[in-house]
Amino acid sequence: MNNIELSVFVNRISSICDEMGAVLQRSSFSPNIKERLDFSCALFDADGELCAQAAHIPVHLGSMAYAMKGIVSRFCWEEGDMVVVNDPYEGGTHLPDVTFIAPVLDANNQVAAFVVNRAHHANIGATAPGSMPVSTHIDEEGLRLAPTKIMKQGKLVEAVVRQFIEATGDETLGDIHAQISANTLGVARVAGLLKDYGKQWSIGLRETNAYGRRMANVALSKIPKGTYAFIDYLDSDGISDEAVVISVKVEVAEECVSVDFTGSSSQVAGNINCPLPVAAAAVYYVFRCLMPEQTPACHGCFEAIKIVAEPGTIVNATYPAAVVAGNVETSMRIVDAVLGALAKSGLKTIPAASQGTMNNVAMGARGESSWDYYETIGGGIGAACGYHGADASHSHMTNTLNTPIECIEMSYPLRVTQYAIRKGSGGDGEYCGGNGMIREYQFLANAEVSLLTDRRRNAPWGLNGAKGGKVGENLVNGQPVKPKCSLHLKRTDLLTIKTPGGGGYGVA
Repeated sequence: MNNIELSVFVNRISSICDEMGAVLQRSSFSPNIKERLDFSCALFDADGELCAQAAHIPVHLGSMAYAMKGIVSRFCWEEGDMVVVNDPYEGGTHLPDVTFIAPVLDANNQVAAFVVNRAHHANIGATAPGSMPVSTHIDEEGLRLAPTKIMKQGKLVEAVVRQFIEATGDETLGDIHAQISANTLGVARVAGLLKDYGKQWSIGLRETNAYGRRMANVALSKIPKGTYAFIDYLDSDGISDEAVVISVKVEVAEECVSVDFTGSSSQVAGNINCPLPVAAAAVYYVFRCLMPEQTPACHGCFEAIKIVAEPGTIVNATYPAAVVAGNVETSMRIVDAVLGALAKSGLKTIPAASQGTMNNVAMGARGESSWDYYETIGGGIGAACGYHGADASHSHMTNTLNTPIECIEMSYPLRVTQYAIRKGSGGDGEYCGGNGMIREYQFLANAEVSLLTDRRRNAPWGLNGAKGGKVGENLVNGQPVKPKCSLHLKRTDLLTIKTPGGGGYGVA
């Protein structure tokens, strides 16, 4: 393929992922998927290596890129098959993220590609409404499915569907069918490309990866060679009050980078343990941000990045560790640690720390009036050389939207009484960090609430002499509560989340 032909090919396969995402959003039922857009879509080759992805959720797609090869090699695939998985120890991230995988067969009935989507379900049958409990064992976090065929030759496997219904109730079925529909669309679109390209299909995939590798090498060559270390901390694991260490050493060599987490804390009793695919996703994300915008999102981008993480540690958890917050909180701190290490190289494009948490709020009730709600809340973005940080935005490993207030109040017994920028929370400097935000809920019925938040004790750091962002706060009726906790709230109670600001850059 010449350059123009390759560009057309890359855009055609990428557009399939975008179209899958549109189908998933528009056919889903839950606000978490259709409003917050907490889902991702991607395309893989016959070996399970990433070919294309839409600009959806970084933690989803990097982890899929890391784990897919092992999943697809387990099965004998036939037309109309589809596999479902959410087990963090079998290629998932955390149990609410449910992944659907479908093969695309060529004219010779051989697997030519896979289409994949992953979406976050607010109810996956955990011990607490919203399925983000302050857990200590994976079994408390809900239904856990190893890679399993949910469709065989185009027909639903009723036994697998019943597992969902028994764990979550009938409400989940709409989103399951939305995910199946997105993959069905993806299979049809890729099949069309296979007819168009014929033998050129495999050539296009090979050249896409080669181009991705070249673009990655350009980006890596701009990082000064050397070894850079950084240590950052999570506030606690929700069970004890001890800080948890994320230690990273980044070694930059010619066209190769090693990211070594030796020295990080052992896995903990709480739920901030991180499966290795999630840690890999955080690392991939950082380096992907350093690459040119036109770099295709493919396996070739990540070939030069090597990760060292000892099993049984906070960044490579082993069964039966609780992991539901590893996906959302620990991944954010890994990003901070890797960026902190790269900042020591003198690379000017590295920003100060952003808010460093997703501010997870999960709530709901069980019984006759059962409901489940989950959202993440934005905060301050770190400043960098030449620009101030953005206010009240999602950053790094989350790429979701806020849930619109109208949707919350229409769907749940909640009233949002305050939604505002948290003035003065960004770090001062030549370039100021972005401000966090304030989100306040009034309960119109009794509810169980789980908070999984961080940067309430260890502030987001500034760079080059600037100040860090202000730490976040969680309040119930004006009184502080712990960063990670379970709450029983009554009608008329107020829950206030004040999110952290981003760090500043340079001395003012």
